[in-house]
Amino acid sequence: LHSTSRRQRQMCIRDSNKDAFNTMTISWGEMGTLWNKPVMTCFVRPQRYTKEFIDSNDQMTLSFFNGEHMIDLTILGRESGRDGDKIAKTDLTPTFIENLPTFEEADIVVVGKKLYEDTIKPECFLDETLVDKNYPNKDFHTMYICEVEKIYMK
Repeated sequence: LHSTSRRQRQMCIRDSNKDAFNTMTISWGEMGTLWNKPVMTCFVRPQRYTKEFIDSNDQMTLSFFNGEHMIDLTILGRESGRDGDKIAKTDLTPTFIENLPTFEEADIVVVGKKLYEDTIKPECFLDETLVDKNYPNKDFHTMYICEVEKIYMK
């Protein structure tokens, strides 16, 4: 998920109990191989509204955009879907692939199926300075490891 290019990442997930979805801009994560499967790993803080959607679903999408959508992704990263329709404040167009949310403007969409989740534990840090630096409020991320099921490219 780390890229030296100007490509930005957006995670979307649909509420399995409603015809609704939420999205958030992410920067912590990676793609690779684990357990002999192609995987994507992402990290979400407990207070994020999107976490509720992730926890109630088996799948999610990760959408990649070029740099021209930076303002839109900043809005989606700073505002909460809990407080209103943040997507309406952007120039992005929601769409669905296999009943999973994404945006028409995305260059790449990765569909992932959750395999594993765990909360980052402060006692597991070998460099304890990272705890105070990254978690002053003790709001430790949940790590989600998802099998990459499909990748769609424009």
